This record gives sequence, structure tokens and C-alpha cells, in this order.
Amino acid sequence: MAMYTLQIEHAIKDFGMWKAAFDRDPVNRAASGVTAHRISRPVDDPHYVVVELDFESRDQAEALLANLQANVWNSSAVAPALQGAPKTRILESAP
Repeated sequence: MAMYTLQIEHAIKDFGMWKAAFDRDPVNRAASGVTAHRISRPVDDPHYVVVELDFESRDQAEALLANLQANVWNSSAVAPALQGAPKTRILESAP
């Protein structure tokens, strides 16, 4: 069975501020179908973050991405640490 991952990369102002906003979970990851997540940072860039959110279906990943675009990333109150537009892609696990 395939697994789908929503991968999000973006520049941030401050990791502590970004992580606090992520932890507030404005999109309710569990209710959105997220089964696991990973947060990574480039070793040479403290102002960049890569987030991977795993789902059982592509539809769930697409729905959460739409929710982020409509309700989170365009709000400096909800996403105070973002700089610029996030780069996103939905990945399908290879067999």
C-alpha cells in the first residue's frame, strides 16, 4: 500500500517562533489524516525548515495542503515566522 507525504520547505525568521506556531497545530494534523511527521533543517541554514507529513491517501495530503494555503500561510498571526512562499510537493512512496 502506498504512503503519501506532503513535503513543505520554506525560509523562516526564527526556528523557536516557527516551532511554537507548528506546535499550536492550527490545521489539526491528526484529524487531517497525518499519521507521522518529520521536521528537518539544513545544517548550513538555521533559517530554513523542511517538514514532511505522512498520509494514507493522496486526497488527505491534497486537502491539508489546500487548508494550509487558504488558512495558515497567508496569515502572519497564524504563521508568524514564515518568510516568502513555501515550496511544496506531494510524494508517493515507491514500492
